[in-house]
Amino acid sequence: MIEIVETEAGTARITWHRATDPRVVLALSHGAGGGIEARDLQALAGALPEHGVSVALVEQPWRVAGKKMAPAPKTLDTGWRGIWPALAGMELPVISGGRSAGARVACRTATELGARAVLALSFPLHPPGAPEKSRVQELLDTGVPTLVVQGGNDPFGKPAEFPQGDFRLVEVPGADHGFGVARRAEIGQERALEIITDAVTEWTASLG
Repeated sequence: MIEIVETEAGTARITWHRATDPRVVLALSHGAGGGIEARDLQALAGALPEHGVSVALVEQPWRVAGKKMAPAPKTLDTGWRGIWPALAGMELPVISGGRSAGARVACRTATELGARAVLALSFPLHPPGAPEKSRVQELLDTGVPTLVVQGGNDPFGKPAEFPQGDFRLVEVPGADHGFGVARRAEIGQERALEIITDAVTEWTASLG
């Protein structure tokens, strides 16, 4: 089911993948370079409903409008705030999540919006080649249980680059920022996605 939501940043779109007997909603937004067709978002939308998790794939207004460049973080946060009432209206706990830029938005707004937890897929710890420009504080300041799922070969931050903190980190061996793996990688593409869906399924169940 597709739901259109008007926000102060423009028109957003939610594609619902509902569980038959949901106990929680997982809201996931895309990154700055792609949409909800991303392989990890689609894998989670396909796998989690059977485990009692309704998945809401959120398209930010700039994507709905057909623009190719993401706006400033402040505008992304405004769009995310605007879709939240539609998520909270399910009267279930809401896990705020996303990939890359979407993960940053989820981290920055979690406490304010009353998120049950945060799922950060491919968290962009720093721009490629610029580790000194760290965004780790956004991750450390979520104020709620947080799961990071990171590719082992992500140029935006490899798992070993993450500091100790009040979050859980799961590595997808050999995967890049889009969780793609090379043909000669130690695991195949299907297994890479299984690691993601298995980790998120287990984690959401542990939240109670």
